[in-house]
Amino acid sequence: MAIVCVGIDLAKNVFAVHGVNEAGRAELVRPSVAREKLHELLAALPPCVIGMEACSGAHHWARLFTASGHTVRLIAPKFVTPYRMSGRRGKNDAADAAAIFEAVQRPHMRFVPVKNLAQQSQLMLHRARQGFVEQRTATLNRIRGLLSEFGIVLPLKAATVRRRACECLEDLPGWANTIVGDLLSEVSRLDERIAQYDQYIRQEARQDARAQWLMRLRGVGETTATCLLAMVGNGHEFECGRQLAAWLGLVPGQYSSGGKARLGRITKAGDPYLRSLLVMGARAVLATAKNQPDPVSRWALALQERRGYWKAVVAIAAKNARMAWAVLRRGEDFAMPA
Repeated sequence: MAIVCVGIDLAKNVFAVHGVNEAGRAELVRPSVAREKLHELLAALPPCVIGMEACSGAHHWARLFTASGHTVRLIAPKFVTPYRMSGRRGKNDAADAAAIFEAVQRPHMRFVPVKNLAQQSQLMLHRARQGFVEQRTATLNRIRGLLSEFGIVLPLKAATVRRRACECLEDLPGWANTIVGDLLSEVSRLDERIAQYDQYIRQEARQDARAQWLMRLRGVGETTATCLLAMVGNGHEFECGRQLAAWLGLVPGQYSSGGKARLGRITKAGDPYLRSLLVMGARAVLATAKNQPDPVSRWALALQERRGYWKAVVAIAAKNARMAWAVLRRGEDFAMPA
């Protein structure tokens, strides 16, 4: 019988494959497949459903297998764990491949959309830029830590650290002058690199019509719009805007039982980078709401007065996420509210 479904546990060099035929019998069980042999093995099979965990390299393999005629489904690792028959203590590559096969057959399983090359390139821009930002923050904190050894305690504000460190540079003894000077030069170099990547992101936003639609939303700029396109695409994997907001972790967790609704804290699930962009945009909306007479600003101010600052910020971010889903799904047909 022909194999109809395959589960693959991805790795760097050695992969585990679990294939099942039409009768539900495991016919292709390979606990150890070399990387250079994986594509050859799957390309020889008739078109079938292939399940993999969404991890490093998963989108690359998904594109290769799709080109061979297969239907590829990517699953978040947390959804695969409950289907491992050996439990947490029996985790190995073969058990993971069998669990992926079980999970991919569930009728209500949620899948991760396969990113194309353009989406991965855009997302790489954001990942690299965020890495430079983290390096700059670490370097500034290193300057603060070194200067504190000489009794110079600086606040957290980056501009103050730069200014005060330059002012006291000549008073530092010995090698301290050279080291702090080099660190300040490194900060300037990272500033230039971040500005360069900001220009790349701005260029991507100008060339994409969907990014222009998203940027019409208050609190959504070039960085947020391009990141949404890179991670969400057209939003077809979400049935409604609420699902996108829940995927981003902008909704409270539920502990409801017995007909009584109990809501907990904001889940903070999903990608923290995209969520932080939406939250920062929401803070900007709330900061300028006092000078805006539109309904959204009035709603935001009333919500802040009723529920507090941070709950209003998260509510605005969730609203922007739901509006962004509508823009991506409907495009130019979406009627932007006043």
